[in-house]
Amino acid sequence: MTRQKILITGASSGLGAGMARAFAAQGRDLALCARRIDRLDGLKAELLERYPAVKVAVAALDVNDHEQVPKVFAELSDSLGGIDRIIVNAGVGKGAPLGSGKLWANKATIETNLVAALVQIETAIEMFKEAGSGHLVLVSSVLGNKGVPGVKAAYAASKAGVSSLGESLRAEYARGPIKVTVLEPGYIESEMTAKSASTLLMVNNETGVRAMVAAIERESGRAAVPWWPWAPLVQLMKLVPPPLTRLFA
Repeated sequence: MTRQKILITGASSGLGAGMARAFAAQGRDLALCARRIDRLDGLKAELLERYPAVKVAVAALDVNDHEQVPKVFAELSDSLGGIDRIIVNAGVGKGAPLGSGKLWANKATIETNLVAALVQIETAIEMFKEAGSGHLVLVSSVLGNKGVPGVKAAYAASKAGVSSLGESLRAEYARGPIKVTVLEPGYIESEMTAKSASTLLMVNNETGVRAMVAAIERESGRAAVPWWPWAPLVQLMKLVPPPLTRLFA
């Protein structure tokens, strides 16, 4: 099934913008939202210049403004005449070691990556139930498979929560009509990973986005991307003792 009308949150940069470009190249219509409307306007102009037959609707949205999520999703749906796929991608990578006195950073990560994701999920499922079908994509992380020490502890926890919500939905809608995909990206170049110390396994944005879009198009249930080396490494992460998880952080 071709999902022609795709909504992406956190689409102003990084993986969100990369996916928007990839889907536009396939002729898909896009509903893009993020906090930085100036960047969205620039991305819209770029996409329409390159792919004039594609429809692109943009809207400012802070996913932590929970009341605005259903309103903006509805407005974007009206602009495109419906939504076939929603990609819950908005997130942050800030954080600090637990107990370091920077609760605000870890709290912001949990609120944006997990609580706001829940709001988007609730909204998406309601929309798809009303429409009779749809494809929900949750962008988690390979770090959601194992707790990691240091600055990424809260981030890993938030992504574990996203993956768990996705698995619950996969069980609930195992026979449809809603399809659910949990994506677990490894280290892919973006604004979020720009300051990451784990550069050995980093792939460029184009390579990472290509793997993400391929998994989305297959409507995989759960996928670590890119498959190599992350699918085998995820299985290894689940087995290593806690002190060794620092290697993946």
